Amino acid sequence: MLLVPAVYSDPSLKVGFYKRSCPAVESIVRRTVRRAVSRNPGIGGGIIRMHFHDCFVRGCDGSVLLKSGPGGKQSERDHPANNPGLRGFEVIEEAKNRIESVCPNTVSCADILAFAARDSSSKLGRINYAVPAGRRDGRRDGRVTVFDEVTENLPPPTSTADQLVANFARKGLSADEMVTLSGAHSIGASHCSSFSARLYSFNGTHDQDPSLDRKFAAALKATCPRPPRNGGGRDPLVPLDSATPNWLDNKYYVELTAGRGLLTSDQTLVENSLTRKYVAVNARYGATWTAKYVKAMVKMGSIDVLTGSQGEIRSSCSFVN
Repeated sequence: MLLVPAVYSDPSLKVGFYKRSCPAVESIVRRTVRRAVSRNPGIGGGIIRMHFHDCFVRGCDGSVLLKSGPGGKQSERDHPANNPGLRGFEVIEEAKNRIESVCPNTVSCADILAFAARDSSSKLGRINYAVPAGRRDGRRDGRVTVFDEVTENLPPPTSTADQLVANFARKGLSADEMVTLSGAHSIGASHCSSFSARLYSFNGTHDQDPSLDRKFAAALKATCPRPPRNGGGRDPLVPLDSATPNWLDNKYYVELTAGRGLLTSDQTLVENSLTRKYVAVNARYGATWTAKYVKAMVKMGSIDVLTGSQGEIRSSCSFVN
């Protein structure tokens, strides 16, 4: 297992933050995640993606975990970008319940999610690293995001490379870090509806995306039927990485160079002169990508965090106190 030391993070976060107040927290999260991912490897990819979605909408404050409240006001958890795509909410809640039984009112859900993303990377790729902690959970009074902010902050699967670079730059992440974090698509799955336009109606035509490998496209069509004109129909899940769908590694980039990127936002990375060079390096040097992935995950986990007296420590990750 590759163990990488802590790297860039917000100075208000600290490795070993719960060493005295709740020394068992990381082992509790690790055991909970490993059990869940052993039963269903797709949960690991879902948890990593959940951490990303949390951090990109008003910072890493655990607000993506909140269920919609009374009065019909929808939370970001119910946005189409997250529902039904995100998986693993029950794993975070289980870990929280176990932690509350030994360390009540001590550990934030935002930190549990950051630990769980690391532990998913460890279980599915033997990539382990120290996670700086000390995040606080967002409250509903302005810190918890509104529905529309998800659309404004999360890049859709149809994004071009230029759009992705600009989106990540707004969060303080470089083009190289964007390409590096995209490597998390080495695990997990996507619904056919997220890429079916590439198979049946590329750029408003009845043709498939010419950047798709023909055999790969034929295999996708066998799983993903043409969407009915009036909507609805089946919407199966397809692995994001057909080479090693349950293992977090650099094969994702190798697949991109062969025209086997599933989403537009994947394949676009080899069609752009800036991002193409990062794809080539990551495809060739697995250890280099792993080291960059760790640094980028820690940096991403520091985006606009709440610390100290800000926010709160939720009793349940699904509801504010």
